[in-house]
Amino acid sequence: MKANIMTIRGKGLHVETYGSAKDPALLYLHGGPGESCYDFSFHQRERLGENLFLVLIDQRGVCRSEAIQENESFGFQDLIEDCEALRRELGIDQWSVLGHSFGGFLALAYASQYPDSIEKVIFECPTFDFTLTSKGLLRKTAYLFGKYDQPDLQEKALNLVEGDLSPRDFTEIYMKLSDELGEYRMEIYTHNFDNPTDYYATYTDEEWDSFYDRSDYHYQLLRDEGVIFSNMLDRIKTIETPMLLLTGEYDPVTCEEHINTFNRDAQKGKRVHFKKSGHTPHYEEADRFTEVVMNFLKINRLSTQR
Repeated sequence: MKANIMTIRGKGLHVETYGSAKDPALLYLHGGPGESCYDFSFHQRERLGENLFLVLIDQRGVCRSEAIQENESFGFQDLIEDCEALRRELGIDQWSVLGHSFGGFLALAYASQYPDSIEKVIFECPTFDFTLTSKGLLRKTAYLFGKYDQPDLQEKALNLVEGDLSPRDFTEIYMKLSDELGEYRMEIYTHNFDNPTDYYATYTDEEWDSFYDRSDYHYQLLRDEGVIFSNMLDRIKTIETPMLLLTGEYDPVTCEEHINTFNRDAQKGKRVHFKKSGHTPHYEEADRFTEVVMNFLKINRLSTQR
């Protein structure tokens, strides 16, 4: 395992690599905007790193990567260009990409702009449209308000779903309203809590607070730019690269319209459903997740063991 800060396009990125550079390469793109690759690394680095050259990053300005400074130029396109520059820096001719949640949005944009760099794309519970996703999240939030006897907030959430708001407004309203769930908020995303991430195995509360201050600014800049609020569903039909869509039974992020559009438009698309997962099959059903990814990438685990 190797984790360090690599200077990519003039900025320090937190980069982790696992496995042998001689094996097929897989880049993981985390969600958010502004989350980290930490939880994916915690659960999948040993599983996937045994037979792949696994590359994980905290995106530009996020968590353990170098902070974006005030008045520094930054936008969504920088995240795409960082992926491509990192591929070249690592000497990888072609790699596969796995994008979780917002990372799926980023992976789709990257694949559409640099198709020759990518062998295959895996989308884990992605969003391709923030409005549709925010409505799905509001519905799940309303359900939980009902579950925990908050009928007024339940009605408010359901009414908002039917509102005519901008993508940015839908996203912001969902984030504020979901905070009202307090200790139950993570039930929006997680169904199986049996395999938690130990966030304090490596870092303290104070360190995580500092890391996420960087992420907040990263998200603020992307929000103000507005590209992340674009509808990316139309790009699915343009991708000639083989694609795999992973969905969770209890995940509100990848709604039916996402799934139906992928099933209809993906030229070389396949879908695998995780019946015991919410938004994060990579740790809610970690072993099956590894098996599905390896099968899609056509990695023979026995033949590649050293």
